[in-house]
Amino acid sequence: KSHTQTHEAAKMTISTAAKSSFRLFLFITLFTITTSESDSNRVAELLTLQSQSQSGVIHLNDHLISRFITSSKPPRSFSLLIFFDAVQLHDKSELHLKELRHEFAVLTSSYITNNKDTPSESKLFFCDIEFKESQSTFARFGVNALPHIRLVGPNVKNLKDDSLPMDAGDFSRLAESMVEFIESKTKLTVGPIHRPPIVSKKQMVFIVVALLIWSPFMVKKVLAGETFLHDSKIWLAGAVFVYFFSVSGAMHNIIRKMPMFMADRNDPSKMIFFYQGSGMQLGAEGFAIGFLYTIVGLLLAFATHVLVRVKNRTTQRLVMLVTLFVSFWAVKKVVFLDNWKTGYGIHAYWPSNW
Repeated sequence: KSHTQTHEAAKMTISTAAKSSFRLFLFITLFTITTSESDSNRVAELLTLQSQSQSGVIHLNDHLISRFITSSKPPRSFSLLIFFDAVQLHDKSELHLKELRHEFAVLTSSYITNNKDTPSESKLFFCDIEFKESQSTFARFGVNALPHIRLVGPNVKNLKDDSLPMDAGDFSRLAESMVEFIESKTKLTVGPIHRPPIVSKKQMVFIVVALLIWSPFMVKKVLAGETFLHDSKIWLAGAVFVYFFSVSGAMHNIIRKMPMFMADRNDPSKMIFFYQGSGMQLGAEGFAIGFLYTIVGLLLAFATHVLVRVKNRTTQRLVMLVTLFVSFWAVKKVVFLDNWKTGYGIHAYWPSNW
C-alpha cells in the first residue's frame, strides 16, 4: 500500500510539472505570437504611411515616436532614419536645411524604388520630424543643432545614447554621403540614386521643336555674320567676366554652396560679409577681392593696348601714374585682407647687393 501511495504521488508530481511546463510553453508561445503580430502591425502601418507620402518620407511627431519606438520593445524588425527639421530655420542659407531635406527625399524615393518587393523594403523607413511640432522628441534625442540625421536601429532602447547620429562633416556630399552612412551602419544596400531630370520630357520636346523652327533663321544670320558672336564687344565682356569669375573664387562658392553673407551669432541684427579665418570664405569677400583684381587687370590692359597709342607724352605719363597708384592701392587692399583673414604676412624683400 505504501508503495502504491508513493507511485501515485510521483504520478501527481509529474503531472503537475507537466502542466506547469505546458503553461509556460503556452505563455511563451502566445507572448511571441503577440509580439510578432505587434511588430508586423507596426511595419504594416509604416508601409501605409510611406505610401501616403509623395516622396516616401514619413512625417513623425511625439505620438508616432512613442508608437514605433519607445512603446515597442526591442528587438524590432525595422530601423528608422530620422531627419530633424525646423521650418523657422529654412531661411538660414548657411544651414542648407531645404537642400538637405530635398536630398533626403531623393534618397528615400531611390531606396524605395531599388528595394521594391524585396525583404529590405520593410527593414528601413525614412522619416522626418519638425521642431515646433515635437520639441520633447528633440530633447529626448538630445538634438540641439541642425542639420541632424539619426539612425534608430532595431535594438535601440535609449533614444539619445543608443541611436547613431550622422557626422555633421558628411553632409557636404549630400545624398551620396547618406548612402554611405546607411550601408555602413545597417548592412543594407541602398542602390543608385535616382535624381529627377533637370529638363522634363515635355520641356525637351518643346526645346527641340523650337530649335527646328529657329534653325533656318540661325543659319542665315551666321552666314551673314550678323550674330552676337561676331561682335567684338561681346567677346571683350566675356573675357572680363571669365577673368572676374576666376579671381573671385566664384567656383569655390558654387561648389561649396557658400552664402554671400551670414548673420552675426552675437548680434543677429548685424550681417557679416568678411569672415575672419582661413577655414571659410563668404561670397561677398570673394567678389570684393575679384573686383580689386579686375581693376588691376583692366588698368594693365588699358595701359598696354590703349595708352600706348596716345601721342601726347604728358598725357601718357599722367594716366600711367594714376594707373600705378590705383593698382598699388588695390594690391595693398588684397594683401591687407589676406593678412587679416589668415594671419599670414607679406613682407618686402630687397636683395643685399642693392
